[in-house]
Amino acid sequence: MSFQARCLTIQRVSNPPPLPPLKGIKFGSLFTPHMVKIEWQSSTGWSNPRIVPFENLSLPPQTACLHYALECFEGLKAYRDASAKIRLFRPERNCARMLDSVTRLCFPKFDPNELLKVVEEYVKVEKDYVPIERGYSLYLRPAAIALGDTLSVKPADKILLFVIASPVGPYYASGMKPVKLLVEESRRRSWPGGTGGVKIGANYASTVLVQNEAEESGYQQVLWLSSSGEVQEVGAMNFLVLWRPSNTKPDLELITAPLDGTVLPGITRDSILSLARKSGKMAVSERSFFIDELVTALKEERVVECFGCGTAAIVSPVEGLCYKGVKYNVPCPPPETSLTHHMLNTILDIQYGVVEHEWSRVIA
Repeated sequence: MSFQARCLTIQRVSNPPPLPPLKGIKFGSLFTPHMVKIEWQSSTGWSNPRIVPFENLSLPPQTACLHYALECFEGLKAYRDASAKIRLFRPERNCARMLDSVTRLCFPKFDPNELLKVVEEYVKVEKDYVPIERGYSLYLRPAAIALGDTLSVKPADKILLFVIASPVGPYYASGMKPVKLLVEESRRRSWPGGTGGVKIGANYASTVLVQNEAEESGYQQVLWLSSSGEVQEVGAMNFLVLWRPSNTKPDLELITAPLDGTVLPGITRDSILSLARKSGKMAVSERSFFIDELVTALKEERVVECFGCGTAAIVSPVEGLCYKGVKYNVPCPPPETSLTHHMLNTILDIQYGVVEHEWSRVIA
């Protein structure tokens, strides 16, 4: 049985600090004065949700999440539009995806609609920390961790679900900059039957070494492949290519890896694919494609543009990649003709209420 948002209690801090200037603040380093806490125990079930002052967690050293990566998380944002209304962008998708993640970890299930209601009330409490300017937002981080008090590898008998919030500025403070990718040839981020399709911490921990090596070699992101060379994700983002599939098929196609359990079902990904389909200007495909196909298309100048997408950046254009020691330039069309820029501006307009859309949910 799920926790219920109607049972939510709120304990406010006495003198909350004002929102400081966000220019130059590192992403995810500044936090609001409250947090959400919801506990679960096998003997009693879910507790009532609470909004309490932001605090450190006290965990014994044997806590399961510290040893066995029994934790999952989400990421979404709250936006303030020109009329000072506060909006969320497709938050029901985040809550549903978090349910998928907790289920994969053998955590107790909950009603995602109840989680969404709690998140909305939390944002209302922290409304003064939702920035005003376009490009600025309040980043929300729901997470669930196992609190088992033995070193046994087993389903947790205690869980903490919490939500914290961080005011953030634009991902590209000085404008959107294309990135260069290093194609990882031997190490894998995910594999069939694994956990690549859910948002758990272990998926990210295994990428840090490879990402660091890429940065030391002068690349900003890693392009991940399957063991057979299928293109999967770029960094922690979904990856999309706009190309002409072959010399005999000149029509444009926007292609990305399918949701086969090895890539995350990104909400920005789904939004871009939906907008592209609605435009009718290109074919849209969710199917496997291989790094050799992409390299051949680059050599034959059939690639129009490539980009990553996710909550933090929305889109991240690609200007080059390195595969098997060979560097390839990737076209970056000017903003007025670029699909990447068009999707960025279209989604921003929806998020900030410039264009009314069912994806934008006004909560305050």
